[in-house]
Amino acid sequence: MTRETDYFKTFCKISKAFGTAATKQALLDLIIDSAVDSMAGKAACLFLADERQDVFVPTAQTGLSDNYLHVNPMKSRKIGKLMAALEKEGHLAFSDATSDPRLENHASKKAEGIASLLTVPVRVKNRVIGVLSLYTATPREFQPQEVEFLCALAEQGGIAIEHNRMRRRIQKNTMLFLELASNINSSLDIQQVLGNLTENICDTLGMKGALIRLMDEDTDSLKLVASHGLSDEFLEKGAITTTETAARALKGETMIISDATTDKRIRFKDAMKSEGIVSMIVTPILARDKVIGVMRLYSGVQREFQSDLMAMVEALAHQGGLAIQNASMYLKLQEDKKGLEEDIWSHRSWF
Repeated sequence: MTRETDYFKTFCKISKAFGTAATKQALLDLIIDSAVDSMAGKAACLFLADERQDVFVPTAQTGLSDNYLHVNPMKSRKIGKLMAALEKEGHLAFSDATSDPRLENHASKKAEGIASLLTVPVRVKNRVIGVLSLYTATPREFQPQEVEFLCALAEQGGIAIEHNRMRRRIQKNTMLFLELASNINSSLDIQQVLGNLTENICDTLGMKGALIRLMDEDTDSLKLVASHGLSDEFLEKGAITTTETAARALKGETMIISDATTDKRIRFKDAMKSEGIVSMIVTPILARDKVIGVMRLYSGVQREFQSDLMAMVEALAHQGGLAIQNASMYLKLQEDKKGLEEDIWSHRSWF
């Protein structure tokens, strides 16, 4: 059996196992264990990017002591050159990790018993979301088939990680939607319902802040009815309907702002920067096909909002509109009921 055939069979086995991993951590552990077992390595470490904190976090590792540097997260700027080289070369091989000038902490690597190192990117849709590194205890010149195997393993692992994230995101979004529907059915306190919505959206979708403003037709302005995670100073600036984002949302359009501190459509860039806001979503709130307000979601880091998340945001805004409509209908019925009772009483006085 050739080494290539052995790698192929191993890869098929690993790919099947990826689909049956019960938890995210089990999936991550499977990736590093597969790298070490298949390539006769000493250790392996998988770093995944945490965009909110601007760090690469060692999410799974095997064969490394607790004293090794990978116990702690690394700032992305610290390995910025490494990432740039990975983008260019596709992989990085270090036959002598204890002396190669491209690496740091030579002494700690020597003390850990690390001789050679092979690092490959973990990609999702041409976007690097992490790094997979394999360590050997003896010096090794990595062969092309070894590099190809580890790259394929990292790529397959990235796909599996993304699928796992999507499943968990769908589960969280579903629970958020069900919770909002339950609140609408159980309470007519619209401020409480919308207040819970802004808080739950931030917690579930990982947003820095959220707010909901409803249109006051008498003053032609947007009135704040609910918010979470935002300062009072920042909230004071948002009642203006003449901004481009507000005007377009009131026409029924959802807008995504990738960088609120530089986008020409944003009127208060300094306020956004002071508040620590980078990306944002602005979406209309509708009731009976009429726009009655605006919901804004703010992120503290630059984000790419996926289509499923956008659909969820628009659905939540629509549910908020239904909550407002239900409360309005209830109040109207109460007024009608009171008026009918008064009419009946006046008719009784005739007899």
